[in-house]
Amino acid sequence: MKAKKILGTILCAAMAVTALTGCAGAGSGKTKVGVSMPTKSLQRWNQDGDNMKKELEAAGYEVDLQYANDDVSTQLSQVENMVNNGCKVIVIAAIEGSSLGSALDKAEAKNIPVIAYDRLLMDSATVDYYATFDNYKVGTIQGEFVKDTLKLDEATKTYNIEFTAGDPGDNNAGFFFNGAYDVLKPYIEKGTLKVVSGQDTFEKVATPAWKTETAQSRAETILSTYYADGTNVDVWLCSNDSTALGVENALGANYKGTYPIITGQDCDKANVKNMLAGKQSMSVFKDTRTLASQVVKMVTQIIKGETVDVNDTKTYNNGKKVVPSYLCSPVFASADNYKEILITSGYYTEADIT
Repeated sequence: MKAKKILGTILCAAMAVTALTGCAGAGSGKTKVGVSMPTKSLQRWNQDGDNMKKELEAAGYEVDLQYANDDVSTQLSQVENMVNNGCKVIVIAAIEGSSLGSALDKAEAKNIPVIAYDRLLMDSATVDYYATFDNYKVGTIQGEFVKDTLKLDEATKTYNIEFTAGDPGDNNAGFFFNGAYDVLKPYIEKGTLKVVSGQDTFEKVATPAWKTETAQSRAETILSTYYADGTNVDVWLCSNDSTALGVENALGANYKGTYPIITGQDCDKANVKNMLAGKQSMSVFKDTRTLASQVVKMVTQIIKGETVDVNDTKTYNNGKKVVPSYLCSPVFASADNYKEILITSGYYTEADIT
């Protein structure tokens, strides 16, 4: 009986320790951090997830990395599991920014800080921080490239332009589109640029889930409706690489005119190959290693109770609060400077894009 009592005391003590360190992995003694990514179907989210996990593990954390296959209910369930399984901090790149309210409420109830990763979590006061790139600047870089390439300030002719934007459920998509459109709007109003399809608002040009196939289908419809008579499309302003790839596929199959300027973002491998082949004019590089490093720093500052680094406290209002944010800088990329930005930096090897 005495031995049983001693054993029981030991077991109770062990359970108490587990309760107090619930965020630690089983027997690992490491603080657990949850990372929720939207999908593995886009190259950039695979890279973001891998970079995040690698950086966090190198910093001594246990990482619960989950991909939600672009299914909101799956992501909601995964985040709730992270809350219930004792993560101390949860980093979320949302599929749809307003869809995770109930999971965020559960995180708040357990005093678990939440960092929105690259996509702002909307309509919730429980979002503690936001880490992203300067999304409006991404669009500005694209718009300025078009402006400078066509020398719009000096132009004496009209250029035809079409727009393909991103997911309406992604708060960033509006920033990307507006950044570019604000640069080009004066030239549209002046008549130097003409949107032949008439589709010139975010709502009309958005691409659900940023899907290449959806962008391609819409581009094919535009080409067959407005350009089948031989009219040239001079510019196709695409907010990112997955949508640009869809437009490039459509042009390759259904367009006989002069090949247009095409913009993009993310420097996906397929799009870098297209840049080198002359099928895409530029992309905006967002080094996710930089973003991952910043998020790891923010996680550590939260865990240690230190002041968390932010550099923007005005821009990102999620409908409930202005979320303190850290904005990393995007970089212009083209066939002229890709080696320095992508190869020399170790982001890709030559074999990746040839």
